[in-house]
Amino acid sequence: MEPHPTAASLVERKFHVLVGVTGSVAALKLPLLVSKLLDVPGLEVTVVTTERAKHFYSPQDIPVTLYSDSDEWEMWKHRSDPVLHIDLRRWADLMLVAPLDANTLGKVASGICDNLLTCVIRAWDCSKPLLFCPAMNTTMWEHPLTAQQVDQLKAFGYMEIPCVYKKLVCGDQGLGAMAEVETIVDKVKEVLSQHSGIQQS
Repeated sequence: MEPHPTAASLVERKFHVLVGVTGSVAALKLPLLVSKLLDVPGLEVTVVTTERAKHFYSPQDIPVTLYSDSDEWEMWKHRSDPVLHIDLRRWADLMLVAPLDANTLGKVASGICDNLLTCVIRAWDCSKPLLFCPAMNTTMWEHPLTAQQVDQLKAFGYMEIPCVYKKLVCGDQGLGAMAEVETIVDKVKEVLSQHSGIQQS
């Protein structure tokens, strides 16, 4: 029987945050988001990206491990090989999808899992927190399906960090912009404070 972990070993344990990034223009903020998360004591961060999200940032600006669809297929060759989306789900203490674009919102609400990110979400352990930050054009946000899909994610137990009103990159003004990075990081800290057995003091 293994000894009970000491308080010291619990303090040394990092809190694992898995950031998912999708193909909204708000993915431009990924480098800043990762940087601000890394400023939080006791956090370890890994990123999962969709292919479309790659259009908005440079991988060299992301100072943590970055996984995409090709990694899933390259890692698995034989039956005993690791399954990346399962390994990532096991590793993470919290998942943060920022931004969550309209396309991926629809997929997650419907249970579609056709890329690495949506496979991680479909395999997610719902006893762990999953936070999502919607980001899309105002008219997409106002489409009746959007509210239904956001409600479906909340029914799964996921936590919404609501979008905000501002002038969007497309020129429209209204709701749909991703929450500010500071707001997102504060929410992660709040959730972290509720998991004091894992966090650093």
